[in-house]
Amino acid sequence: MHHLLLRELDFPVVATSGNLTDEPICTDTADAVQRLGHVADLFLVHDRPIARHVDDSVAWIVQGAPRLLRRARGYAPLPVLLPEAVPTILAVGAHQKNTVALSVGRQAFISQHIGDLETPEALAAFERVIADFLRLYEATPVAIAHDLHPDYLSTRYALERWNVERSNVPTVIGVQHHHAHLAACLAENGVRGRALGVTWDGTGYGPDGTIWGGEFLLGDAAGFTRVAHLRPFRLPGGEAAVHEPRRVALALLWEAYGAAALEWWDDLAPIASLKPSERRLLGQMLEQEINTPVTTSAGRLFDGIAALIGLHQEVSFEGQAAMALEFAADESETGTYPIAIRPEAPREDGRMGESAQPGSSPATGLILDWAPLLAAVLADLRRGVARGIIAARFHNALVDATVAVAEAVGESRVALTGGCFQNRLLTERAAGRLARAGFEVLLHRQAPPNDSGISLGQIAVAAARLTARPA
Repeated sequence: MHHLLLRELDFPVVATSGNLTDEPICTDTADAVQRLGHVADLFLVHDRPIARHVDDSVAWIVQGAPRLLRRARGYAPLPVLLPEAVPTILAVGAHQKNTVALSVGRQAFISQHIGDLETPEALAAFERVIADFLRLYEATPVAIAHDLHPDYLSTRYALERWNVERSNVPTVIGVQHHHAHLAACLAENGVRGRALGVTWDGTGYGPDGTIWGGEFLLGDAAGFTRVAHLRPFRLPGGEAAVHEPRRVALALLWEAYGAAALEWWDDLAPIASLKPSERRLLGQMLEQEINTPVTTSAGRLFDGIAALIGLHQEVSFEGQAAMALEFAADESETGTYPIAIRPEAPREDGRMGESAQPGSSPATGLILDWAPLLAAVLADLRRGVARGIIAARFHNALVDATVAVAEAVGESRVALTGGCFQNRLLTERAAGRLARAGFEVLLHRQAPPNDSGISLGQIAVAAARLTARPA
């Protein structure tokens, strides 16, 4: 049918999915007309019913092997084989790029890509997929695994609706976001032992109540110790900073140099793009720590540097600024920027790290201080160094720091996981450097490194906790 239609046309045609942003694909004719009538001029319909929505899968080639970025048509719900049989667990995934997963014996069935749980339509699709899974596999889960973030709709589903509607389910297990990333990478690689998880993404709820995202976690599915992380900074406006990388750039300058930075460098692209009234307001928010959550996010660091070198001050989709920074990088550039690695200062309670494994003693953590990198970027901007050179040196600096932390921790196995490792330049350079330094490097293959893989990690963590309980 497609061939016949396109043969009649003498111009290019773009084929895309039948849905609005943040909504699942329409599968019913009446629904499509109602939801897309203001977008489409005509509808071509037929009498073959569509049972469920399935997006196209997206894969990339890294180190010569195909690896998934979105797991859907052609892959889902094919199972990932776990190292050993586990209890029957339903994992409800994360908020963005949501998938759900169900374990049956050694098999972990991961659903098709559901998407961001931002709309009633997306939430309805999420619930339909869960109902389909339980019916298809005739499974009664003994536990429900969810993210720790209290405001994720998937978390609310696990804590509220499931317990109300299915009160016979005895166990609901919260799993820290970045621990799930690490556990997913270990599970799909069939690894039973521990690894150093370089777990970088945009946002994940930390046990300390801050926004994690630039983490080095040493552990396995049973637990982890946070052995290193990026230097924290604040996000003025919270979620607004995700959509405006210039706010992140401003926050980095403020963290490193204080309020005076907004006057010293008012010619920088992110500062110049703000009205004087906006600068004053954001400065007051940072100074008074109002609506400025603390983060260690590597994804936001990418955003801030992209804004500083003039790539994007505002974005229209997730990851846009970071993608521009990757694509701008001159891959022939071998120079780098300094990142200081120093011991973490003691907390008020005297502890030095963050551990999510009950009964374990957290080791002294390391801080990756990006302030010297920021100073070097500003110096290059003043000298008129090309964007491509700055972008490449930024990537090289992160690779250098990753190898340095791995060598300091001393764990022979390193897993690269989280949404930042959708960046091919970062992933291939980090994996190559680590391998040449003698480390065993684990990359995702069957599940994406982004939040689509969270549900698999939740299965692994929940299973480890269930099997560790005394009889």
